Amino acid sequence: MDFSDEDDDEDCFGSRFNDDVNEGEEEEGFVFCDDVEEEEEEEGFASDFYKAGSDWSCLVEEDEKTDKFSSSEKKKMKQANLFQIWGLQNVSSPETTTKKMKQTDLFQIWGLQKPSSPFASPASTSAKKTVLGKRLRDSSFTNDSPRQCPFYKKLPGTPFTVDAFRYGCVQGCSAYFLTHYHADHYIGLTKSWSHGPIYCSSLTSRLLRLSLSVNPSFIHPLELDVDYTINGIKVTLIEANHCPGAALIHFRLLDGTCYLHTGDFRASKQMQTHPLLFNQRVHVLYLDTTYCNPRYKFPSKENVLSYVVRITKDILRKQPKTLIVVGSYSIGKECVYLAIAKALGVKIFANASRRRILHSFGWDDISKNLCTDGKATCLHVLPMSSLRVEILEEHLKVYREHYGAVLAFRPTGWTYSEKIGEQLDLIKPTSKGKISIYGVPYSEHSSFTELREFVQFLRPDKIIPTVNNANAGNREKMQSCFREWLRR
Repeated sequence: MDFSDEDDDEDCFGSRFNDDVNEGEEEEGFVFCDDVEEEEEEEGFASDFYKAGSDWSCLVEEDEKTDKFSSSEKKKMKQANLFQIWGLQNVSSPETTTKKMKQTDLFQIWGLQKPSSPFASPASTSAKKTVLGKRLRDSSFTNDSPRQCPFYKKLPGTPFTVDAFRYGCVQGCSAYFLTHYHADHYIGLTKSWSHGPIYCSSLTSRLLRLSLSVNPSFIHPLELDVDYTINGIKVTLIEANHCPGAALIHFRLLDGTCYLHTGDFRASKQMQTHPLLFNQRVHVLYLDTTYCNPRYKFPSKENVLSYVVRITKDILRKQPKTLIVVGSYSIGKECVYLAIAKALGVKIFANASRRRILHSFGWDDISKNLCTDGKATCLHVLPMSSLRVEILEEHLKVYREHYGAVLAFRPTGWTYSEKIGEQLDLIKPTSKGKISIYGVPYSEHSSFTELREFVQFLRPDKIIPTVNNANAGNREKMQSCFREWLRR
């Protein structure tokens, strides 16, 4: 099979890394600057947490519990601390370090030209985003950063960490686990990685070699549903229902203690039938809490896919010369465009780099449906960041001899609306001229109700949120939910 770089029409619409920056929007917001921990938390906060069970409220000061901060009492992180964390030089004078950073300072730090107008064009904004992503990717922050590895990425009683590559060589760690190939989880992994063995699924291991050029001698692929013994600890990967290669990781220690780390996942009924989860007690659950908020009650993946296929067929009946576009990250959302391809009996066009990634999955139903010529099919896959009217207008111009309009789908949980809920027919597209963009709540993370059902099924002794956990208020809200779920 030839994976050579063909001359593709879509290559100009976004780099691989730009995809990864956008995929972080569904993960935790801006992928490089998530939970900032103070160094002193490592001993005090972490050790107290494990002693205290699942109740975080005992770990915060009384002021935090009652939310009675005065302007003088509330502690603020100083700008100098942020510069130290990011490994950047402070350009402001010492006496201004507690003031808010001005926009001009940020442009100076990141080496970008300040736009002449605050209302920069989308094209220029996209270009700056790509440049910023590249600078951050190449900086020390993404490699051997001095940031300390937070406790919730370490497994007590083991020399293991999970998704903790941005911290360089973690003291006491002899095995680094990666749950899946999304940028906010693998950030820090490069071809120069030499800090220790990396354990991940076989599919993820192929992506590390193909896209990041990680030294194969450090990569140890693990098959799903196979027990492995690593440093005397039994380790098993379980399908995570997130993106290709994503896995839950089940750890069983010598004393019988069991940890389950979900990475990113969408809980399903099928998970409740897995022998390791059905027959064994999980003592500590490291939980993907991306959507741990009662407002998020997503429709099922199947319902969203049925809706997408129905809308596509309806539009094509009215206007047969319509180009169908599906937004995607570097990996993820494959089920959306595959469902359309099967329903219409058409091929899938993607650029050369995406085709290489898709071929690496080893999935026949995708590989046999890919094509190299955008004019040969009405179904195109573009980066999620390209699903803007002005970019789709330019994309349509390339194919104006074959198509007269664009129907695009942006499949992400962030498009979910409480008003619409599961009534998908209420979705209104963003339309301008010949372009229509549907935001559909196709999420690869668990909804609030799915998290509740999963926790009530497992009934763990402790739950450690891995997303949105840097703020004491957020932690207490989530732990309040967990306590309520486990009472039932």
